[in-house]
Parts: sequence; C-alpha cells; structure tokens
Amino acid sequence: MAALGAGAVWLGGRQMGSSQEYDEAVKAMRRRLSANPGAPELIRYAALAASGHNTQPWTFAIAPGEIAIRPDFNRRTPVVDPDDHHLFASLGCAAGNLFVAAAARGQQGELVFGDAAREGEIRFIHQPAPPRRSALFDAIPVRQSTRAEYDGRPVSATDMAKLAAAAAVPGVDVVLIDDRAQQDRIRDLVIAGNSVQMADPAFLRELKAWLRFNPRHALRSGDGLYSAASGSPTLPDWLGPRAFDLFVTAESENDKYARQLRSSAGVAVFVGERDDREHWVRAGQSCQRFALQATALGLKHAFVNQPVEVAELRPELASLVGLPGRRPDIVMRFGYGPSLPYSPRRPVESILLDA
Repeated sequence: MAALGAGAVWLGGRQMGSSQEYDEAVKAMRRRLSANPGAPELIRYAALAASGHNTQPWTFAIAPGEIAIRPDFNRRTPVVDPDDHHLFASLGCAAGNLFVAAAARGQQGELVFGDAAREGEIRFIHQPAPPRRSALFDAIPVRQSTRAEYDGRPVSATDMAKLAAAAAVPGVDVVLIDDRAQQDRIRDLVIAGNSVQMADPAFLRELKAWLRFNPRHALRSGDGLYSAASGSPTLPDWLGPRAFDLFVTAESENDKYARQLRSSAGVAVFVGERDDREHWVRAGQSCQRFALQATALGLKHAFVNQPVEVAELRPELASLVGLPGRRPDIVMRFGYGPSLPYSPRRPVESILLDA
C-alpha cells in the first residue's frame, strides 16, 4: 500500500490536492473559540465531536436561550446502524461538546429530550452564568479518534479515576477495562464482529461510500473517513476504491485490530440504563466527555464498535462487562500513541438551519 501510494502521488498528485492545503483548512476549522462567541461559534465547537464514519449526522437551530440539535436522517448509515443508534449517540457527542464549550464561555444550561414536535431533537436550554473553563474545554479542538497502534504503556490509577469521573453522565454506566485477559476477550469480540461485517457486501459498499482517499476529496465533502487520518496512503479518486477492494480484507483488518488492541492501555465500554434514543444520546455525551478527558491527559482513543454493531455479539459483551441483559452502546480503546491528521468537518453554514 505504501508503494502504491507513492506511485499515486507521482501519477495523480494534482488531482489529489496537497496535504498543506488540507492542514491549513483543518486548522481554520479547529481554531480556538473566541472570548465572547455567538451561537454559530459554539455550534462550530459542537461539530468537532466524534460521529460514526464521520458522517456528522446533525443540524442545529438557534432560538433565544436555546440551541437545538436535530438528527439529519439523510446522513444515515443503514447497514452498520439500522436502528440509528450510532446516529443518536453521535448527537450526544455533539451535545457533550456544546455543553462544555458553552459553560466555558458563560452559558450554563441543560439538555432537554423528547420534543414531540421534532423527531429526535435535543434542546440545549442555556442562560448566563459565571464561566467554567475546564481541561475538557481546552481539549475540544485537539481531540481526534486516533486509529493507530499505541505504545502499550499503562494508565495510572489516578488518571483512570479522572477518566471515569469525566464520563459520569446520569443514565450511563462506564466500565473501564485495563486487565489484559479481559482486553483479549474484547479483542476476540471485535475480530468476530469485524469478520461478520467484512463478509457483508452491503457493509463494504456503505463503508466505501464514506471513505475519502485524498486531501481534495476530504475537503470537498467535509466529512467521511480521510485515509491519512487512519495512517493509510492518499490515493486518487479513481484508484482508492480499487485499492480498497484489493488490500482491505477480513484477514488484514483482523490483524490490524488485534495489533491495535494489544498496544492499547485499556478499553472503555459505555452502557445506557435503557435501550432508547435518550439513553443512546446520553451514552454519546458520556463517551465524548471521556474522549476529551483522555485528550487532556495526553491519551489517544479510537472506536472499536464491532461488538455493539453486530447484534448477536452484544449479550456476550454485556456479560463480560458485568451488565447482563443491557445493550452496550459504545466500545473505545485508549492509550498513549501518535497524532495523525485530523478528519474534516463541514462548514457551520451547512449545518445551521432556521429555528
């Protein structure tokens, strides 16, 4: 793949765009929040949250004293996420960022769920309050899902306690696993789930539709999984899907996930008290807060959600984390590792709607 990438740069560099251009655009997307931001600036920070396949399945609307987060069902991934579980967890991630950013800039608020007038809408109701800046706020523009091998170093008990405290959200249990034997059992579930998914042509078609193989493609779409952000070579649009078909196999992906999990310090599993949209959102909020705290501590993280995406594996995972009968929502590995290029984001004007 590395040799193919080098050849592709020589043959199609102009068509792919430049990494420098990409990095400058991403830097602007992730610029620090101003001292007195308006609601659109807070929304920009909210949209730096994680989302499944980086689909960014959200829109926002501004009204006096509130910001609404609405699901964008046009950005569904119906094969990997048939009941929109990940979509609503992604809204929770955005809500997590919004809550932290607004508090840091003097707007304290609460999340309100279940507005029957708008399906799946979450409303952030806020009012002026003394600013509450935190390490989580400072981590928002630098957080990234780092799909790489880590260095295997353990996380101290003190930092594990900070991660658990940051992730504490009502209605969500967070189980942190740093025991190697239990991590190996998680690894086995990830590999089992990945094998099921890689054998499904519909899954592969959907995944490929969200891959962005070069800087120009990533900037043009503003979404999706940019290859360089996963440590893969950049390729021209015409070559990327063909290379995916040739080189991305169940065996290669299973080997990659096994190495990545072996190199991780631990695994976090997020489990809502109930299997409904509100608790999917709450799990996403908890996960985002965990990721921000991890970033503040110098840790990297990445999703390994195959055991929750393949339904028949969920009961075993729930039993493994001591919560039998519940639906696990999110699985995330964490540890010390390298930084990779950031994933793209859509401009605020494309996600901001009229109230």
